[in-house]
Amino acid sequence: MTGLLDAAPLAGLDLPCRSATNPDLWFAEAPADLERAKQLCGTCPVRAECLAGAVARHEPWGVWGGEIFERGVVIARKRPRGRPRKDQTVPATAQGAAA
Repeated sequence: MTGLLDAAPLAGLDLPCRSATNPDLWFAEAPADLERAKQLCGTCPVRAECLAGAVARHEPWGVWGGEIFERGVVIARKRPRGRPRKDQTVPATAQGAAA
């Protein structure tokens, strides 16, 4: 994979992750920044190879091939810090029944 990324500019391919003004965008904390990186990956000519390589390497985090990786798993969206996880919330109807 690294060889492909290094060879792409020599072959005339424009890779967003290599030509962006902020390469840290692909490893940002803010969900909006990660969505921007995903959007930039949409036009990448090696997107499929990048994603396949990231899955094979079990990448722990970042945007690879247009997908967000967190703890080695592809997630649809990154949730902002400080919000409770969806699976740890108690529905309002269960709270009222318990009272």
